Amino acid sequence: MATEEGIVFEMGPPGAGTAWVKTMRSSACAGCASRNACHADGPGEEMTVEAINTAGARVGDRILLSIETACLLKATFMLYVFPILAMLAGGFVGQTVAVRRGLDPSGVAALVGCLFFALAFAAIRMTGRHLEKNTRYTPEIVKIRKHRPPSTESVVLPQTESP
Repeated sequence: MATEEGIVFEMGPPGAGTAWVKTMRSSACAGCASRNACHADGPGEEMTVEAINTAGARVGDRILLSIETACLLKATFMLYVFPILAMLAGGFVGQTVAVRRGLDPSGVAALVGCLFFALAFAAIRMTGRHLEKNTRYTPEIVKIRKHRPPSTESVVLPQTESP
């Protein structure tokens, strides 16, 4: 299980059993190729994620998030490796077809490779829509590290840009 600490800053819709959690980038993020693209609030150190709230966390609680490692690896493969494999396969198919038809192998290979690359992202999008319904691919609040005592202070909500 991959785990990360965070703070609950907003509860999800009523009845959904979810909470929005703000996390800090960990040392594991330092070696990741997508560390600058993996955020919702713009560049910086904080990231936000909607998580299943099985621990009963409240706004302001310091919590521990968890997601199955196998699911994380599958998603990583799908996002980073699959498009490149699809592009290579498209290049190979394009070159093979071009040679058999007497066309320019480089141009056809590049064209078909780009087509397969685009189709890979379409497949990723469709798969993502299907997998977002699967709770195994959603982070889960597994432990409350520290309850925030009730007070008059409010939790700072993330800044959103106006359209």
